[in-house]
Amino acid sequence: MDKKTLEFVTFCISKLSILLKLPQKEIYTRLKSSGILYEYIVPSYDVLHTFSSRYLMEDLTEYMREKGVL
Repeated sequence: MDKKTLEFVTFCISKLSILLKLPQKEIYTRLKSSGILYEYIVPSYDVLHTFSSRYLMEDLTEYMREKGVL
């Protein structure tokens, strides 16, 4: 994972933590265990990083619900 992708992942975890009022460690665990982190966020970085923060959070929380981790 390159530096830009790592920074983006960190941003996503931080924003989701604030939005969902859960610790960052818990967000990371849920994203990793569901496959969202390494099967969606990391490979889709080129597209996802162009989204607004609001849209990105909506997209990720919806996907977390679909995967059963929210």
